[in-house]
Amino acid sequence: MLRQKQFVKKTKSGKVLKVVKEHYLRDDIWCSAEACKECEHTESILSATPSTNKLFPLPHYIIPDTNIFMNQIDVMEKSQINNVIVLQTVLEEVKHLSLPIHKRVRDMISNKEKHFYVFSNEHHRETFIEKLKDESPNDRNDRAIRVATKWYGNHIQNLKPKVSVVMMTDDAANRSKAIADGLQAVSVKRYIEALDNTELLDMISDAKELDDGQQMIYAEHLSPTHLSGGIKSGKYYQGKLGISSHNYLEGTILIVGRENLNRAVDGDIIAVELLPKSEWRTTPTGVVIDEEEEKEEEESLKAEQTAAASNEDATMTDASVSSDGTKTDTPQPCGKVVGVIRRNWRQYCGFIDRKSVHTPAGSSAPINVLFYAMETKIPKIKIRTRQAHSLLGQRIIVSIDSWPKTSRYPIGHFIRSLGDAGDKSTETEVLLLEHDVPFHEFSKQVLSLLPVEGENWVVKPEHFNGREDFRSLNVCSIDPPGCTDIDDALHVSSLPNGNYEVGVHIADVTHFVKPGNVMDQEAASRGTTVYLVDKRIDMLPGLLGTNLCSLRSNVERLSFSCIWELNENAEIVNVRFTKSVIASKASLTYEEAQNRIDDERMQDDITKGIRTLNQLAKKLKQRRLDMGALTLASPEVRFNLERDTQDPVDVEMKELKETNALVEEFMLLANISVARKIYEKFPDSAMLRCHPTPPATNFEKLEKAVARMGITIDHSTSKTLSESLDNAVIPEEPYFNKLLRIMTTRCMMQALYFCSGSLTVPEFKHYGLATDIYTHFTSPIRRYSDVMVHRQLHAAIDPSISYGGELTDKEAMNELCGVLNHRNRMAQQAARSSVELFTHLFFKNKVEEEEGYVIRILKNAFIVLVPKYGIEGIVYASAKVPKNASTEGAPAAQPILVYNTETDSLQSTEPLDEGQAPKVQIQLFQKVMVQISIDDDLKGGGEGGMRQKLKMDLLKPWIEGISVHGICNKDDPEAHAVTSTADPTAPLLNGDAPRKREGHSKGKEEQKRASKRSRV
Repeated sequence: MLRQKQFVKKTKSGKVLKVVKEHYLRDDIWCSAEACKECEHTESILSATPSTNKLFPLPHYIIPDTNIFMNQIDVMEKSQINNVIVLQTVLEEVKHLSLPIHKRVRDMISNKEKHFYVFSNEHHRETFIEKLKDESPNDRNDRAIRVATKWYGNHIQNLKPKVSVVMMTDDAANRSKAIADGLQAVSVKRYIEALDNTELLDMISDAKELDDGQQMIYAEHLSPTHLSGGIKSGKYYQGKLGISSHNYLEGTILIVGRENLNRAVDGDIIAVELLPKSEWRTTPTGVVIDEEEEKEEEESLKAEQTAAASNEDATMTDASVSSDGTKTDTPQPCGKVVGVIRRNWRQYCGFIDRKSVHTPAGSSAPINVLFYAMETKIPKIKIRTRQAHSLLGQRIIVSIDSWPKTSRYPIGHFIRSLGDAGDKSTETEVLLLEHDVPFHEFSKQVLSLLPVEGENWVVKPEHFNGREDFRSLNVCSIDPPGCTDIDDALHVSSLPNGNYEVGVHIADVTHFVKPGNVMDQEAASRGTTVYLVDKRIDMLPGLLGTNLCSLRSNVERLSFSCIWELNENAEIVNVRFTKSVIASKASLTYEEAQNRIDDERMQDDITKGIRTLNQLAKKLKQRRLDMGALTLASPEVRFNLERDTQDPVDVEMKELKETNALVEEFMLLANISVARKIYEKFPDSAMLRCHPTPPATNFEKLEKAVARMGITIDHSTSKTLSESLDNAVIPEEPYFNKLLRIMTTRCMMQALYFCSGSLTVPEFKHYGLATDIYTHFTSPIRRYSDVMVHRQLHAAIDPSISYGGELTDKEAMNELCGVLNHRNRMAQQAARSSVELFTHLFFKNKVEEEEGYVIRILKNAFIVLVPKYGIEGIVYASAKVPKNASTEGAPAAQPILVYNTETDSLQSTEPLDEGQAPKVQIQLFQKVMVQISIDDDLKGGGEGGMRQKLKMDLLKPWIEGISVHGICNKDDPEAHAVTSTADPTAPLLNGDAPRKREGHSKGKEEQKRASKRSRV
């Protein structure tokens, strides 16, 4: 049946158009119930024997309304909720309200074990309804859900075995109308209570029960219309909130304090209004605070939970708190959040604060407790749970539901437990979830697209069509030890004219991963392979990544080759690109390749080729450096793991060899050459990679620090910066130059993928590599960006290739670049978190004393880098309070060192002793001695509880109230009674020269040992 609806609309130009919409209604839309004989479905989805519970003892199907999916999606995903009819009305409304939740609903629908069926009620003649006059769209949709529920109940009433239909809604008015119509209707809470499942009950999102609804703590957020107008007029500023990693009450848009943050959470898109100048202060970044533990809060929770034992509806009264900032003579503009344009809430991993649980063990009453996210940028979250005691000591996942203006904390609900805190597998899962790393197993749909031959797949004659045969070339790969996903290989051969043919051969992943199929979609979603200390989260199924695509030795593999003719000076004479077949002659580690170069007795063709490539690579590198390419550094370490337990047993610095640079140079050259080619073919949609020029402000503190040492940093261009770094040498401190390069790295901007049509040509520049254009081509096994570049390159060299809109759609390419930038950033952070986790495991039950260097000065602390372990830690500038000391009524710890804005240093204002220099000073690059241990708070006894923190205590210079006695001389106060004076003319890297006191004769020997240890 065809229905038509006519209406008129006015265009921007003023014309009036008549619009006709056609709507088809059908009689043949199936119910999909397995026992139904009336419908002619060939493959039913709804089971003949769905679940029952105490409330509905008859087997039944569930029909949820839109808000059930929007607010209770975590409950709906559980296996106990099955045989669900998803109405078209609901699915379309969810899609309009939230694309992420819509995707989760679609995932449930595609999961056959869940038995979720989409019923097209808007196209069924008996379930479609017209919108009534004066009826709101929401009321119309609620009525449509009731009508569809009634039709289903009538349609299946004669099924054998007997089955009923239950409408699920948390809207009391909608429930009442449904019951009045003779339908079965229930709230999600009552339905879950009938299942007798405590975990599911805790997962119910019920913000109203957690909000006291009384005292207004925060200002009302402005309406979207008001915000839009204010942003257009310039009254308000729009931006993404980024919270300080050291202070969760600070935002990067110069927002300080709980009241001014006004319920905004890290990652939210917010609208900000500038405060009056009288309320401006110094830029707050640089103040370290821990989570405050107010007595008022504890008493409130204790009283509430006592009441909860007899009354489930007990609520909590919160008190507002403001952060304390540090003022100087140069106030900076500050603002306050007046509205949230788009929330960035997600699921958070963390733990229940032990101090917030005051009911006796064994109580089953639901209580309100506080949840700490592992990510310190996130505020505490208030949740309601019946499992408080059993969840203590567990890592759990919590989701935020709302943040009313009357609630001091956001309100959320429990989702699931991950396992015991401190367990390596649990903590690894936590860091993957926290960094949004997809780590689920590849689906059957994805795996079904792998070659049916499996590991027995081989190159066949038909694969040579359109490919060059390079199997006779002396191709070899050079990779880290243990590498199984070998993306790239190299060859070199001499040409009759005295030049060289050099080839970079890259795994041809696109032969196996076709555009648009489920494997391609999965790879695009993952974006990149994630490398953790003890394992790898692959972007592609292992059969491809470590076998069929991997360019292993002595097997034929498909590749995409970049072939240059280079002269003796490593200058490109010409370049071409081709699909190919190779048979690598050797898979070498960097060390094995280096040994071949160094061992003159080895004169085989592979070794000679590696030597030639090495000589050419040196010339390529020198030319890059001459153009201004930067050589930066990072404190990278490698853990040696115990074979069975995979626990760390040793740490060593990563050593780079000539062969590392050899491979790097040719990969860089290939990426640049490919970038030029694809930009030539796709000027508006080429996938490229840029590295923006860092702003001058990024170098201010670094320039000031090295100026005191007689060193100048010129960052006007990458070339001048490179020359400055090369010249920044202190002969007596060989580590200084590497330390300076590490700190310069932190002044850089993030390199990003971008679509060529979204930036101007000058913005294509890669600052660090000093090249005008760049992309990623050489690692398609582990980076999806390279897969897209392979497709664009293939289209660029082969006119017969037909490519869809994916290669030319600028908007789609731009969106993909945003996803890949996010995945790349998260992968890097996950890798760092994995190193941090294994560092904690390594230092468990250990106390180490090592040299370190001050790499950042904060307002009330300083950060120390310990080169031997590649770790950083915070040393506070306040007096230490004994861990078990009673602090009731005691004033807060007073700072011993105060921040000096002019010198960007921490210093004392009082002389240490009569006759000594008046100040102790902590400055950038200063060498210090620290004691490293783990502040293991997994038992929840300490502040916040349940966090393992790297603890770094100052040994030298000795600062009363801050420094600690070393483990070797803890009973000998004189051994550590070394004071420190700040001599502005002394090299800062040596720190403050220790003044030897009477009875202390170790100064020179200690300095010698310290100098030796610094050469790591």
